[in-house]
Amino acid sequence: MTDETKGRDKTPISSPKPSPTCSVTSYSGTSIDDELPYNVGSEEQLALLPPECLSGNKLRPLRHVSEDGQVYTYALQPMFYSVIFILLVELLERFSFYGVNYTQTSFLTGVYNEKWNAGMHSIAASSYVSVSTAVAYTMPFAGAFLADSILGDYWTILFGAFLFYIPGLVLIFLSSIPHVLGETFNRAALAVGLLLLWPTGTGIVKSVVNVFGAKQFHPLLQSSLIEAYYVKFYMCINIGALIGGIVVPVVGQHDIALAYSYPVGMLCIGMVLFVLGTERYVKQKPMGNLFAKKPIAGPVDTSIGLGTIFKITGLIIPFNIAYSQMATTFIIQGTVMEKAFGFLDAASMNNADAISVLLFGWIVANGLYPALARRDIRIPTTYKFAIGSLLGALAIAWALFMEYKIRATYEATGQQVSILWQSVSYFLIGAGEIFAVSAAYEVAFTASPPEKKVLASALNLFCVGGIPNVLCIFLYQAAKGWFQNSRGTAHISKVEDYVTARIDNYFFVLLIVSIFGIVINLLPITRDFVASIEEKATEMVKTPTMKRSPRFRRNQSKDFSVDDEESPLLRMKRHQAYLKYGSGPVLYKQGSMRAGPSMFKQVNKKQKHLKKSAVGKLYNPKSKAPTLVMTPDGKPLTAAAIKRQDSI
Repeated sequence: MTDETKGRDKTPISSPKPSPTCSVTSYSGTSIDDELPYNVGSEEQLALLPPECLSGNKLRPLRHVSEDGQVYTYALQPMFYSVIFILLVELLERFSFYGVNYTQTSFLTGVYNEKWNAGMHSIAASSYVSVSTAVAYTMPFAGAFLADSILGDYWTILFGAFLFYIPGLVLIFLSSIPHVLGETFNRAALAVGLLLLWPTGTGIVKSVVNVFGAKQFHPLLQSSLIEAYYVKFYMCINIGALIGGIVVPVVGQHDIALAYSYPVGMLCIGMVLFVLGTERYVKQKPMGNLFAKKPIAGPVDTSIGLGTIFKITGLIIPFNIAYSQMATTFIIQGTVMEKAFGFLDAASMNNADAISVLLFGWIVANGLYPALARRDIRIPTTYKFAIGSLLGALAIAWALFMEYKIRATYEATGQQVSILWQSVSYFLIGAGEIFAVSAAYEVAFTASPPEKKVLASALNLFCVGGIPNVLCIFLYQAAKGWFQNSRGTAHISKVEDYVTARIDNYFFVLLIVSIFGIVINLLPITRDFVASIEEKATEMVKTPTMKRSPRFRRNQSKDFSVDDEESPLLRMKRHQAYLKYGSGPVLYKQGSMRAGPSMFKQVNKKQKHLKKSAVGKLYNPKSKAPTLVMTPDGKPLTAAAIKRQDSI
């Protein structure tokens, strides 16, 4: 059996004989017994399923036929059967990423080792970090292409980790050990590791691993379990980021080489665990050419292009410029502040952002959003962007205040300000992520075409970390005079040099950028544009063509303003709906988190189920790909227009 066929049933697809429990019933008179469960996880529930959903495999008893006719089998308890390996990989990978990300600026400027470092000043170090982050947030395009077009999810993860990620971490580690790569500090080796290999591997793995975990669940029969998976997945991200963000900076204060050995070891352990679960994974085949233009299903192409997605996600760029300061200028500012409790330094303060995401995510998801939903209040997406931009502006304003406090305290007493004062900026940025970035991810996923979800997510990541960091590089170069001390050099890691620079001017420029983000998102024209795209995305959901009774067609032609009906195709994609109808906080560190349910959710809406009687039609290999159902006057019929009143 080849790797491509693992996780798939090799038996040909056939049309099983209908079972007594899978009889044809009407839309209006369906009993509960005819509804498929969507939380299958026990042997008892298997007995309730029609034969089309059963594989006969004891370890993977659930069967599914994809739209391209491929048969896949799934475990009853995927969380413990295969997903646990993916969760552990994500936790250890995030430990490695944030352990390096939080300490880059201090490492490059010689804070950890004055005798062995890259010898960079603040501008050069900030530019390095921004380039590295920009590459990491651009490479998800490569990950999406490899996973969906060439290698598939599993091999893309291995490709990114072993060819780029781990070698990059090894080079960073070796460059921190005196005289291992040369008699002098090897900046060339560091550049290859820090600017090329490490961020490339990060971007490739980052774009695929969470989707690969979700694909371990049966898309129909276990769709409700996928939301719980994402909660656990994003919690693992924050746990890994929090531990890595504490351990590596603290150890780095004593031995930076030892500190950088931890990310290498943790990621290697994670990949070993990932490989150990190989035989257990559902590995779906790549779809083909991701960038190929799909044939239009109806007479009019009503799809939403990626250019439109870019226009929407681009609205959060001002906030993400403020967000990008956490790994650069906030670190520079923190290096001249006094450590808290003797070990909390500037790099460690980034953990305040992770704590803020967890705390405010829980408050918003379980307090604010439900309270607004009970009052039928809907927050427009652009207003969420504006709230995030406002919180980002307040974070920059607090950094401005800290500039004044650092200078005033030193001039008056010669003392340093406690690093704990800086935590306010990190908490504000974390709260802003809950509104701005989570809403952007929601729009990018729900509005993009089904075959380009991963590509749209990569485009959104590009707006989160790619474009903002490129813009920051230009800002650093334009404002480099403000980062120079009274002697005309950019070495400002000492408080006596720092207070003679004018970094407050740079923060003032960032404040203007953040205010611009608030204003542009509050404009009625912006609000209406995004709302129209969201409405179009809702109306674009297509239903597969199915044979209907004459009575159904007569009623269909008379009235199209009827209640929503969920087709088998829509039900099959139920796992995608967690992004829009989540019932709890789903948090994703580093600007990629979900934060609670959408304001578009209709309160007390009756849950609809896929009928067992529809499974045979859905899994019929002779059926053509889903197409548009057309109205008598030649217009596309959306899912909202199908009435629950007649039999199939």
